[in-house]
Amino acid sequence: MAANPLLELTKVGQSVWYDLMRRALLKSGELAKLIKEDGLRGLTSNPTIFEKAIGGSNDYTEALNELASKGASVDEIYQNLVVADIGNAADVFRGVFTATEGIDGFCSLEVSPNLAFETQKTIEEAKKLFAALNRPNVMIKIPATPQGIPAIEECIAAGLNINVTLIFARDVYQQVAEAYIKGLERRAAAGQPVNNIGSVASFFVSRIDTAAERELTAKLASAKNDAERQRLNSLFGKVAIANAKLAYQSYKHIFHGDRFAKLRALGARPQRQLWASTGTKNPKYSDVLYVEQLIGPETINTMPPATFTAFRDHGKVALTLEKDVEDAAKTLSALEEAGISLKKITDELTKEGVESFANSFTRLLEVIEARRDEAMHCILQRHTGHLGKYEAAFKDGLKKLDSDSAVSRIWKKDAALWKQEPEHQKIIKNALGWLTVVELVLEHANDLTAFANEIKQAGYKHVVVLGMGGSSLCPEVLRRTFGKVEGYPELLVLDSTVPAAIRDLEKKIDVAKTLFIVASKSGTTTEPQMFHHYFYDRVKEKLGDRAGQNFIAITDPGTKLAEEAARDKFRRVFLNPADIGGRYSALSYFGMVPFALMGGSVVELLNRAHHAMHACSDVVPAAENPGARLGAEIGTLALAGRDKLTLVAAPPLSSVGLWIEQLIAESTGKEGKGIVPIAGEALAAPSAYGDDRIFVYVYSDKRQDAEVETKLKALENAGHPVLRARLHDPLDLGEEFFLWEFATAVAGKFLGIDPFDQPNVQESKDNTKRLIGEFAKNGKLPEQQTVFKSEVSVLADPPATFVAKSGGSLADVLAAQLAQVKPHDYVALTAYIEENAAHEALIQQIRIAIRDRWKVATTTGYGPRFLHSTGQLHKGGPNSGVFLQFTAHPSGDISIPGESFGFGVLKDAQALGDYQSLAQRKRRAVRLELGGNVEAGLRAVLAAVQKVAAGQTSAA
Repeated sequence: MAANPLLELTKVGQSVWYDLMRRALLKSGELAKLIKEDGLRGLTSNPTIFEKAIGGSNDYTEALNELASKGASVDEIYQNLVVADIGNAADVFRGVFTATEGIDGFCSLEVSPNLAFETQKTIEEAKKLFAALNRPNVMIKIPATPQGIPAIEECIAAGLNINVTLIFARDVYQQVAEAYIKGLERRAAAGQPVNNIGSVASFFVSRIDTAAERELTAKLASAKNDAERQRLNSLFGKVAIANAKLAYQSYKHIFHGDRFAKLRALGARPQRQLWASTGTKNPKYSDVLYVEQLIGPETINTMPPATFTAFRDHGKVALTLEKDVEDAAKTLSALEEAGISLKKITDELTKEGVESFANSFTRLLEVIEARRDEAMHCILQRHTGHLGKYEAAFKDGLKKLDSDSAVSRIWKKDAALWKQEPEHQKIIKNALGWLTVVELVLEHANDLTAFANEIKQAGYKHVVVLGMGGSSLCPEVLRRTFGKVEGYPELLVLDSTVPAAIRDLEKKIDVAKTLFIVASKSGTTTEPQMFHHYFYDRVKEKLGDRAGQNFIAITDPGTKLAEEAARDKFRRVFLNPADIGGRYSALSYFGMVPFALMGGSVVELLNRAHHAMHACSDVVPAAENPGARLGAEIGTLALAGRDKLTLVAAPPLSSVGLWIEQLIAESTGKEGKGIVPIAGEALAAPSAYGDDRIFVYVYSDKRQDAEVETKLKALENAGHPVLRARLHDPLDLGEEFFLWEFATAVAGKFLGIDPFDQPNVQESKDNTKRLIGEFAKNGKLPEQQTVFKSEVSVLADPPATFVAKSGGSLADVLAAQLAQVKPHDYVALTAYIEENAAHEALIQQIRIAIRDRWKVATTTGYGPRFLHSTGQLHKGGPNSGVFLQFTAHPSGDISIPGESFGFGVLKDAQALGDYQSLAQRKRRAVRLELGGNVEAGLRAVLAAVQKVAAGQTSAA
């Protein structure tokens, strides 16, 4: 068996501590397991950690309710919950403390960050907490502010164990070490023991790179030549490590010098340096960068769970802390020479750190107060399910998840949970970044807010997302849900190649006052590429060489789009972590940058998501884990034949079904399996449905619909499973995004598929490129055979078998097509036309007529958007779909700069490629060409469908 890198760290003198505390770690036995198997030797906490743990989990329900029922105040509840957790954790670590003779085994609890600038109150609070915990292996955390440093000395002199936090600068570190030594010297002078005092200096790492790189990026924008750019680029990812390495040299000088030798002779221990904030924030860097580069004796690395797991999986252990020390000094000199002050950065980070913890502490008290007032109002309790006769299968599914350690394996990114094949495991291992991306984006939330204010101040009237599928659907949902925010640009989304849709967008905007977001994970997706070229040309007509200032990009590192953005001098490029698939990217930059620019409350939405992340963590049993429960519900029901997931959402959340639809369909529709999500289908009486449905109702406390509830009750009484998700307000979409992502991963395990690949989406892209190639060669696209012609033409290639049976009317043709519908099928209406109110109303009438007559699920989708979502299910899922493809050719194409084809030709190629994929798999598909008047064509189809439903055709 390969050596555990975490255990190897201990052998070279570095201790591993855990940067997380929550009650489930204790209750589940996970903390003891980490100590036993991974050599964990300590634990740190802070107000942010406790705010997420108490606010986002069910761990504290019983204790909080009991305290609230006794009339405890908010402060009393806080003290009880937090002190109890740290005390119990310290008891678990007591064996480590004893075995290491008091060197390790510590657990840390922070004084209120609201006291960070008050020396005496900090001292009093620290003494109070230390006495309340009454354990030798507890440390009290005090921030290294100017007012905190004298408090550190006083507390050390009083015999407290102290963890000094929020150290960013080497000169501040030296002051901290001085305070520790002076406190020990005072004890020694008073004849008190110094051999029982523990202290660490928490030196923060990655945040320095985040701040430095923000300034380096700004410098790069104004760099005068390649040499200057090369010098600036060489500093990326180097500043924080250089700073830490030089701080370690200070540590050696101080604690291996003559002055401390006198205290060491009395049994005093050095104040070890603890590397904090070691999670990687820049997706271009290794996820274990700040562990591997800072390994040395007499140090500690306190790792967040994701970094802990990553290092255990692929960390490399070598004594790196004292390598290239001279280069470290040169790096910091080069930073100063570039005009960037490290002192200014570290001063600001100290201030921001205190403010961040203070905000978290305030939020924590608000959470406790809210939970106290409502006697615990938890995510789990707001997500309920009425499963009827399927309840037993669901509970068995939960047990199976626990017996397979499924939740824990998801967080450990264990690809074998889903697939054994190497090709699948490679995909899966590079597709689980969504699990922790909330934390990464929260680190950059202030930057997003500042950038949004910059755009607002610049006078932009609109922000337009140019994307497709996963890169555009979350912004579309946020746009529809929150509307225009006063004072901010209006957010619009273009994810259609239909010329009429592009013209409609252009009518709404002034391109000179519009910021365009080119969004593409791969950087090569055809539609965003073409949108980029078209609108860049349009803006350039108005702004000339300054056109790039009206564009930003969101993409993975190293993509073609990133290169083109640099070439076209885009205002900004946001590099998303590469290990996140498009449909799982809602809480990444793809969703949050547009939300920030429209004036959305990014921090609050992400905080809600963070609560959900904690509620779904690996230490929460499946039965108490809302994401695992939801995944088990839809997974077990699908296996029982309830594979039509019908989404019902109340205003203003009505559009959330669009996002869930693409997530579920693209993730589960493969290998002949799949869950068919039904979004936007009006709710009806039980008699309208077959026995293959599950209903999910998403609604807000403020907008409950009595009529919908009545219908859902009737469905429950008729034996249909009904799930409910009750949100406090629309910002709880942050919770829903994470819960559905997690649930989809869990459902994929139930179905036995890889929920992270999308083979048939790529196939559709390849078909489009092939057909565009044929157009470039022949001047036209291949033609399908017309098998019926009237006001609406019917095309099929090869000719559909039903045509010979049909009569002479459109209704007869549709009767023959719909005669193929069987129980448990679904009918998909795929429309390569402009999405507008008139077209949508007619399509909805067509789908309802089909549902009510044949009692089957119906889906709708606008092309090419659905090719990047439900299109995967159509081709890779079960052969249970019957397809009506709508196309139209209103006059007037729109040319694309640098291309031999226009958007109309691109749309036609996408529709034809989609149809060919369906035909190749012998899917039951037919194409309806609506002609030049799209609305008239749809009315003709509606009339024909209604006639078929009424049995008024020769085929009836």
